[in-house]
Amino acid sequence: MDVSILFEAVRPLWWLLLVALALGILKSRWFKGIFGEAFVKLIAKVRLPADEYRGVHNVTLPTPDGTTQIDHVLVSRYGIFVIETKHMTGWIFGSEKQAQWTQKLYRKTFKFQNPLRQNYKHVKALEALLDVPLEAIHSVVVFSGSAVFKTSMPENVTIGGGYVRYIKTFREPVMNDFQVREALERIETGRLAPNRETHRQHVKQLKARFESSFDRTCPKCGSAMVLRTSKRGANAGNRFWGCSTYPKCREVQDAV
Repeated sequence: MDVSILFEAVRPLWWLLLVALALGILKSRWFKGIFGEAFVKLIAKVRLPADEYRGVHNVTLPTPDGTTQIDHVLVSRYGIFVIETKHMTGWIFGSEKQAQWTQKLYRKTFKFQNPLRQNYKHVKALEALLDVPLEAIHSVVVFSGSAVFKTSMPENVTIGGGYVRYIKTFREPVMNDFQVREALERIETGRLAPNRETHRQHVKQLKARFESSFDRTCPKCGSAMVLRTSKRGANAGNRFWGCSTYPKCREVQDAV
């Protein structure tokens, strides 16, 4: 058979394969995450004055149990804004104190970690790195997709460009120009290199952390144990294992 004839015969199949591959990439969690972060970064660049707000993006910081990855950090005289992005669609249900929130997409329901709790670790990592007043660091959560909140959300949980309006409500300077420059320098020198290897190692540590906690059960009641962080007292910031049925069961174990 003539090679040119064979090529013409299979060419439509190659186009179908390329289209399928492209659609798969566009629908992947990886691409949605990249798109959401790029969207938030662009909005900040357009709507926040560059001479007042300095952005550092994709910041991976070492922590006692591995690493933590921050989507965006905006540093200004009005505070340091730690931004966690969620590119999601559908209805979103949740509250500040719930461990898990719910996404309802048509007839399907999905659970995901409370992003405020997820961002709490990011805030604590920055607190450990920077020499700034604690009240100068603010947690912000941005849903960048076509999500709709079906429950009342805290002011720092926003949709789309709403996070810019929230940031602009802080108009009282809490840091001087020297502190702003020092914070930026410490973030740049304290972060791990923003490359593929750093991301690969971070994902590997997350997987190991998840697998190590998957089979851990409470010795008292047999329920699953959850890795938590102390929020107050002498042990504030320390990690520990607590029973998932708390306060019904108050069993705790040291995180090692």
